Amino acid sequence: MLDELGLIPALENAGAVRNHARWYTRWGWIEPKAAPAGPELPYAYNVRRSTLDPLIRSRAAQSPGVDLLLGHQVTGLVREAGRTLGVRASTPQGEREIRARLVVGADGKDSAVAKFAGVPARQHENRRFAYFAHFRNLPLHGGIAQTWFLEPDMAYAFPNDDGVTVIAVVPDKKWLPAFREDLEGNFLAFVRALPEAPPIDSAERITKIIGSVNYPLHSRRPTAPGVAFIGDAALTSDPLWGVGCGWALESAQWLAEAVASAVTGRGDLDRSLAAYARGHRRRLRGHHYLAADFAKARPFNPGERLMFSAAARDERAARHVHLFASRLIGPLRFLNPVALARASAVNIKYRGARKIG
Repeated sequence: MLDELGLIPALENAGAVRNHARWYTRWGWIEPKAAPAGPELPYAYNVRRSTLDPLIRSRAAQSPGVDLLLGHQVTGLVREAGRTLGVRASTPQGEREIRARLVVGADGKDSAVAKFAGVPARQHENRRFAYFAHFRNLPLHGGIAQTWFLEPDMAYAFPNDDGVTVIAVVPDKKWLPAFREDLEGNFLAFVRALPEAPPIDSAERITKIIGSVNYPLHSRRPTAPGVAFIGDAALTSDPLWGVGCGWALESAQWLAEAVASAVTGRGDLDRSLAAYARGHRRRLRGHHYLAADFAKARPFNPGERLMFSAAARDERAARHVHLFASRLIGPLRFLNPVALARASAVNIKYRGARKIG
C-alpha cells in the first residue's frame, strides 16, 4: 500500500525503520533470517505517527479528485430511510452538510460515524495493562524490534525514526494496583529484568511514562447502508502485536478496490460494500480471534507452544512465524497440518539430540 502511494522514498528519507523483529520465549529467541540464497524477508516500517501522518495527508492533498477539508468535525449523518447519504460537520465557517454516495468512517476505535450510524461494537476484555515511554539513543540487539513473551506478561521495544525507541511493558492486570504504587520504579525495574534487557539507564527518556489500563479489543460490522468503516473504526486489536496503522491502510485499499466503480455510478454500491465486508472478515477475523483470546492474559496454548518452541530451534520454522506475525499469512495457514508436523519433527529432533548429548 505504501509503495502504491509512492511513499516509500519519503518514509526512508524521514528515517522510518524497516521492522525486522525477534521474539523472546521460554525456549529462547525466535530470530527469523532469510533462507540461504533466498529473498530478503518481507518487512514493513516502524515510524511515528507525527512523521507518517503529514506524509499521507500531503500525498492525499496532491491526488486528483481529493478535497482536503481541514478543521471539519463530523457532528451527525444525513440519513433517509435507514441509509446514510452524507455528513453534517462543524467548520470554521459554521455548520455544513456534505452529501455523498458513500461515507467512510476512518475515525478510530471510538468512531463517531459508527455511533451516528447505529452500528455497535462487540467488545473483548483485555486482561493486560500497558505503560510505555519513548527513549532516544537506545541501542537494541541487531537494531531491530524486540518482543518478550513472559507468559502471561509481555514487553516490547520498537525502534522508530529519528533515533527514538518506544518501550512498553504489558503485564497481567492483577499486578496493576501494586504497579501504580511506584509507577516509574516498577516500569524501570520491569524493563531492567528482561532477558537481554535494553540499556535504558544509558539512554535518554524523552517522554513521560504513559499508561493504558483499560484497552478492550472490539469489532463491528465493517459496512452499513451508505457507510463503510476502515482501520480501528472497524476492528481494534491488541496493540501488543504491533499492527499499528497497518490494517487501516490495508482496509482502505480493500475498500477502494471494492467500491471504485460503484461510487462513480458504474456499479451497485450495496453489492460492492458486501464484497468489502466479506473480504475484511476473511482477511482479519482469524487474526483478531487469536488476539482476543491471547488478551485473556493466558500462557501459550498447545498449538502456540508447538510452533514457537520449534521456531526458537529452527530457521525455517522461524521464517514461518515471521510471516504470521507480519500478517502475511493467516491462522489457518500458520497452523496447517504440514506446518504442525514439521514443528513436531523439529522438537522431536531437538529432544533426541539433547538425550544423546
